[in-house]
Amino acid sequence: MFGGKPTLKEGTHIFSIKKNGEFNDFIFAVVTGVDGKKVGVTGIIVNPIGLKNKISQGKTGERSQEILNHPTPDNVVLALVYRVESENYAEVLDLDVDKCDILPPKIYTMLDGWIRESLPEFLNNVLSLAPGTERDEAKRILKNRMETLTDPN
Repeated sequence: MFGGKPTLKEGTHIFSIKKNGEFNDFIFAVVTGVDGKKVGVTGIIVNPIGLKNKISQGKTGERSQEILNHPTPDNVVLALVYRVESENYAEVLDLDVDKCDILPPKIYTMLDGWIRESLPEFLNNVLSLAPGTERDEAKRILKNRMETLTDPN
């Protein structure tokens, strides 16, 4: 009657991580195939370099360390207010080793869209510019970009 617990199958949206130096990068992907404990995925991998830089400069608190050491689909959004680098990702995850959290399709679409549309860069511009016309313009651009990602229905 009520749908069961979501399972990993082709087309399922997932969140995973990959160690990159001292901290983790984030992976937002779609399952392309499942073979036992091996899961093929394709999507994007995100290196939150802005947050990593803030940590190395000593300008953050424990929460920022937590985001990079133990990322979850819920807390990585906070890393997206800083500059990020992303690239396409197509790999096979081993469920015995790799984290693989199922994401609701709407959350996946939102996070994927934010990254592909460079919203972290626009957010960072708004937060780092001094009040004035440049910041107002940055806010307008950010608002416009965000509106193109949301479905009014």
